Amino acid sequence: MIGRKLTFKEESSLSAEVVRPIEAVAALGQLSPLGQVRKLAAPISGFGGSPRIKELLIQEGEQVKEGQVLAIFDNQPKILADLQIARARLDIINEKIIAQKRELNRYKESVLQGASPKVLLDEKNDLLIELLGFSKETNAEISSLEVDLFDSKLRSPIDGVILKVYTREGERPGEDGVLQVGSVQRMEALIEVYESDISRVFLGQNVSLTSENGGFNGSLNGRVNQISPRVSQRVVLATDPTGDADARIVEVRVILDPSSALLVDRFTGMKVIARFKPL
Repeated sequence: MIGRKLTFKEESSLSAEVVRPIEAVAALGQLSPLGQVRKLAAPISGFGGSPRIKELLIQEGEQVKEGQVLAIFDNQPKILADLQIARARLDIINEKIIAQKRELNRYKESVLQGASPKVLLDEKNDLLIELLGFSKETNAEISSLEVDLFDSKLRSPIDGVILKVYTREGERPGEDGVLQVGSVQRMEALIEVYESDISRVFLGQNVSLTSENGGFNGSLNGRVNQISPRVSQRVVLATDPTGDADARIVEVRVILDPSSALLVDRFTGMKVIARFKPL
């Protein structure tokens, strides 16, 4: 009836609905380095292919420093042998250049005194120019071999942790390269929030994270840093994937607090449960 006065019971029920607290959003995700992630490839040999891994010096999860040698390729012995040959050839050429310069100076004196024809002086000068050309070419060859020798060792371009090893000893690297290294000084969690829940997630929101499978104890703390403008399909599946494999989600990036990041800096890819705390 229009204008009917509400009873006390109805008013109490309505008040309860108005002040009912907002439920926290829970969603699945995974940990990831916040920053550089590099896939390191093998050098290309002169024949267009990649050398095999001779020695792998690291393991997945190991922390590494910038410039640290991570692997050695099997083309190193041949490069060293070619470099030794080129340096020996350069020594011989340089000795010939020294001798040829002395010879040229003698002929200059002889020509000035009229004891030798100038054509012989020109021939000696041409030979010196040729030797100097050989020296320049050999120096360029040595420089190229020194670059190849440096590249025969795979070095880390950053301080970080080995996230994934794609190629083992005796194998030739494929499309994925040799390994993946990531900077883990800071960490984030990539959380897949159901599109029906995304209205309750906002930038700067506090988030607690727990391991779905007991990978770490307690909880981590973080804040929402980015909310994707795109709705997509799930990537991180629940324990029983049959029920929500086709669910539509929005990816939310949560930056971990520094103290929390230190606890899980080796756990890239670990599945977590995120709880977005309501206001």
